[in-house]
Amino acid sequence: MKNLIQINHPLVKRDLSILRDKKTRGNIFRAVLRRTSSLMAYEVTRDLLLRRTKIRTPLEATTGYALASPIVLVPILRAGLGMVGGFVEVIPDARVGHIGLYRNEETLQPVDYYFKVPKHLGRSIVFVLDPMLATGGSGSAAVQYLKERGARVIRFVSVVAAPQGVRFLHRNHPEIQIYTCALDRTLNRNGYILPGLGDAGDRMFGTTE
Repeated sequence: MKNLIQINHPLVKRDLSILRDKKTRGNIFRAVLRRTSSLMAYEVTRDLLLRRTKIRTPLEATTGYALASPIVLVPILRAGLGMVGGFVEVIPDARVGHIGLYRNEETLQPVDYYFKVPKHLGRSIVFVLDPMLATGGSGSAAVQYLKERGARVIRFVSVVAAPQGVRFLHRNHPEIQIYTCALDRTLNRNGYILPGLGDAGDRMFGTTE
């Protein structure tokens, strides 16, 4: 699929198996999601541009490097929060915004309830974080909100994705790069990814029935 980049690192595959397993407890799920996000952060930033800086080692002056553009992380609440810690470990100077969206269980359409992002998004590279790209409705809405606030370079990062969600996001925002650890088979009638990993938010916060 165009603009879809799948991360196939062996450690990512190992951790994804732990996240999928229904026997994985909430505390382990949170820790592994954070670790997986750190591994993903290396991959999704692989092609970022650098600028030269002047630094001094304890012995002499030399050339160093810094990121050419600021980074903004925007998790989609709630589940996206589980990915922020891993990314911040790798990009500690990243700023963090938040988008609150939930899916109407009857219509499967996104409903927004919160939006707070840093200023000057047009100067930054924005990473939208959500463990699951299912129908694509929430992801597409989040990208649209960010564009309306001036974001020009946006990347969508998910742990698992469904073909329907990838196609929907690409249809609405064809320039967006989508990163995922797994392109799963399909969605069920309730809009959940199969085989998927269940509801990431519920598993993180212990709100399963």
